[in-house]
Amino acid sequence: MYDVVVVGGGLIGMLTARELHLSGLKVTLLERGQAGQEASWAGGGILSPLYPWRYPDEVTALAAWSQPRYEALCHCLWQESGADPEWTPSGLLMLEVEEKSQARDWAERWEVPLEVLDKFGLKQWEQALGEDAGTTGLWMPGVAQVRNPRLVRALRQSLENLGVDMREGVEATGLLIRNQIVTGVATQRGSVTAERVVVTGGAWSGQILAEIGVHLAVEPVRGQMILFRGQPGLLSRMVMWQGRYLIPRRDGHILAGSTVEYVGFDKSTTAEALEELRDAAHILVPALKSLAVEQQWAGLRPGSPQGIPYIGEHLTLKGLYVNTGHFRNGVVTGPASARLLADILLGREPILDPAPYTFSLPPSSPSP
Repeated sequence: MYDVVVVGGGLIGMLTARELHLSGLKVTLLERGQAGQEASWAGGGILSPLYPWRYPDEVTALAAWSQPRYEALCHCLWQESGADPEWTPSGLLMLEVEEKSQARDWAERWEVPLEVLDKFGLKQWEQALGEDAGTTGLWMPGVAQVRNPRLVRALRQSLENLGVDMREGVEATGLLIRNQIVTGVATQRGSVTAERVVVTGGAWSGQILAEIGVHLAVEPVRGQMILFRGQPGLLSRMVMWQGRYLIPRRDGHILAGSTVEYVGFDKSTTAEALEELRDAAHILVPALKSLAVEQQWAGLRPGSPQGIPYIGEHLTLKGLYVNTGHFRNGVVTGPASARLLADILLGREPILDPAPYTFSLPPSSPSP
């Protein structure tokens, strides 16, 4: 019998399993596909909420705890796995932002370095910008990035090397409940018993819980991205403009993203998104016009009301915990979310007030 079963092997699930394992618990992780190959793999890896002042403080608090710890986490994962997550302090330029006063107030309150730039300042920080990209901007020098596929690869290998029981290709078909106490997980390969169950199923978390009549306000939100391959140094900074962004990787790859589409569990890509993302990329960095789009893909983010994730124990079902609903910010808030969940589960002093993230919905029939 395990101390904890973690259901869902994305970034949040793997970080949660790692945190619980390092805290001394016997953990098994169940993943219906291959660990880290859904939204965790598909994202851009910007270690900041996009336009962070637009998010509730609860999201900023998780990000603020995670950000200064990410470099050390990536170094640790690199040492444990041999795979470099490529933590890179690129900084983030945001062009033609209207809410400059709101952004400055937010930055002062959270003690985040932020500069208002004119056209000369923009060019000073990023020579590759096009003339039509804007004449003013905001510069956040402290924002870093990770390379998502390499981060999840390092994390998966780290868990294996640490001895965490990982079961891929094993789908949870239901939860085992006795007298309002969750005692494990049913799968197509048999039951896995445990004292506690943590659902970290990303966009699929609502489906997992609906099997036991629990409604969770998490829905899939498709995000499409495209990839250019250029020479290293073509673009030095992460850049945002009108909700679109470019992310330069060390080897010359440049990611362009991302759409926000409420289309259910549809991961297909569209010609419309390709055109929109490519056109925005060309405006931001005209040099990209000479490069072909090398790849296009889509992932399903776990959307939640206001983007505030659910982290904690269910109100009435003892032993049932969730860590899900991070919307677009699973990477930047992941370390804090895993630590907070472990604090709650183990009864430790929490790193943050857990109340805003409470999973307090009683069992009910799923909405029609």
